[in-house]
Amino acid sequence: MAVVYPFIAGVAAYLIGSIAFAIVVSRAMGLADPRTYGSHNPGATNVLRSGSRKAAALTLALDALKGYAPVATVKLWGPAWGLGEGTVALVALCVFLGHLWPVFFRFKGGKGVATAAGVLFAIEPWLGAATLLTWIVIAAFFRYSSLASIVAAVFAPFYDFLIWGGGPEAAAITAMSLLLLWRHQGNIRKLLDGTESRIGQKAGHVAHPAPPHKPRRARHRT
Repeated sequence: MAVVYPFIAGVAAYLIGSIAFAIVVSRAMGLADPRTYGSHNPGATNVLRSGSRKAAALTLALDALKGYAPVATVKLWGPAWGLGEGTVALVALCVFLGHLWPVFFRFKGGKGVATAAGVLFAIEPWLGAATLLTWIVIAAFFRYSSLASIVAAVFAPFYDFLIWGGGPEAAAITAMSLLLLWRHQGNIRKLLDGTESRIGQKAGHVAHPAPPHKPRRARHRT
């Protein structure tokens, strides 16, 4: 059971991470698929480009929650099943990988910023708060979500090693940070070229689903 339980926890975390809430929320609210406009990224920032702040906020909250819930569950109840820091680190990485490569959406997922934030808050609330504050400061000054995410990704493992030391969880955080930087390669190029979209900037030509066509009823003459 020493191997079975961590394996089950990792698979469950990956499946939870595979739920792409940007797509689910957009469909539920009658919005265009976020993979068809803007950055084509199924994430909260791109959903915001559709013009719906409500959909973007809901996507952000749910993506963060799906990162937080599995990790917090293992931290709280895992020790009773013999699951320690190693399993916490495994679950953290698996739920993040699920968001990046979701099995339910042909392995084409988002960049994982909100999900990573949820993971960090579950591992250590102060670490999550410090990383979130870093994101807010950069976003407020420069108005680039991608730049804020890149800087926060760089500082997250630094904060963890500096204050809480190393360990399996630190290794998972470092791996997530490297994956976040890799997923932002296109954004880095756009930032250098000066073509990156700013926060709140609407995407051009967002095609919203057309309402269903209602056939006209024929008039019968009497």
